Amino acid sequence: MKGYYRLIDKPDDSAVTMPNILLPHREQTIRRMKAEKTVLCIQDGSDLNYSTLDKCEGLGVIGTNQTGAQSRGLHLHSTFAVNTDGLPLGVLRAECNAPEPKSKEDNRPASAIPIEEKKTFCWIEGMRDCMELKAQMPHTSLVNVLDREADFFELFDDQRCNCSSVDLLVRAKHDRRTTGEHKLFDTARQSPIQTRIKIKVPRQSAKSKKSKQKARPKRLERTAEVAVRYVQIELNPPSYCKDKDPIAVWVVHVSEDVPPAGVEPLEWFLLTTIYIKSIDDALNGVKWYCLRWRIEDWHRVLKSGCGAEKMAHKTAERLRRAVAINLVIAWRIMLMTLMGRETPELPSDVLFSDLEIKVLRAYAKKKCLSSPDCLGAAVKLVARIGGYIGRSCDPPPGHQLMWQGYAYLQLMCEGFMLRYG
Repeated sequence: MKGYYRLIDKPDDSAVTMPNILLPHREQTIRRMKAEKTVLCIQDGSDLNYSTLDKCEGLGVIGTNQTGAQSRGLHLHSTFAVNTDGLPLGVLRAECNAPEPKSKEDNRPASAIPIEEKKTFCWIEGMRDCMELKAQMPHTSLVNVLDREADFFELFDDQRCNCSSVDLLVRAKHDRRTTGEHKLFDTARQSPIQTRIKIKVPRQSAKSKKSKQKARPKRLERTAEVAVRYVQIELNPPSYCKDKDPIAVWVVHVSEDVPPAGVEPLEWFLLTTIYIKSIDDALNGVKWYCLRWRIEDWHRVLKSGCGAEKMAHKTAERLRRAVAINLVIAWRIMLMTLMGRETPELPSDVLFSDLEIKVLRAYAKKKCLSSPDCLGAAVKLVARIGGYIGRSCDPPPGHQLMWQGYAYLQLMCEGFMLRYG
């Protein structure tokens, strides 16, 4: 514990920074990416609420409620690398910023503010980082997968201006003007149906209204049957970018014609710079966008499992260091969970140390359970330690149970070492 605090409590201007803590993990992530034909670089943001830390210096404002009370914390923006099967390769980039509200004296309209001063610039920074990495992996295709918050003209323009070999796959939020007769959404809807597929829609917990965020109803997991269309269009620049040329992109339209009663139909407009020359290319775009949920699962492990919002330090810089450590831990827990499901036949030492395997064997023997001779058995043992029952009707263990089990396994290993040296 003393060693941990010596690291975390270094002066704020020391070299112990979030990027430097993540650097060794980033280098290993890049090594894993080089072995893949295509890598999805998923970007997303998440707020870390530290409103209870009254004396913590350097926090920003992450929200304001109806009464004007401000929530203090940090905004995390990350790039998470996964392969096309959804296996997490690691954390490419992460920044924790302390958002500052716009000054009351700043009367500039949004269109007059340079993109570098807007909070959306973090998406461009993440894409540029991928562009720099591309030179290190000429045989690996990189695709930036982004949600609706990244639907702004400057992002596509920056990708075009840099002649990038890094592609974009962005879910559209705005019904933009095109060079054709109709706007974006109608153009996509009027294009011919190419095929129909089934998409698994994950469950979603309900959220109450917060600040400017709308309330979100609970959503049950289900399978949606959707029609898939695709068409190439040219997006006109917005009025504040009149000097720019239109941008040519492909739109993959996913729509659910007959949703269950009382359920909002699924409809996505996926904008991509990938050249869609066949239905297989369009279906790849749909599959890759579905894998965007991996980063949301990772954020959930970070918060619910690692307890990133329960940490307490004196400054925002020290919180950033602690968050950086937990980002890697959350990735490892997520990797363990997914590999236990998808590649259970691998040997246990792929993810577990010799000591961990020895302790798991002792635990299995005491509880009359299967020995952890393969990865799947070892993962299930860790989940059981975390409270997983493992009945025939139970789904595979989730990330939070794995976190609880793995944390307890470390205590068991410590006790084992004290007893047997």
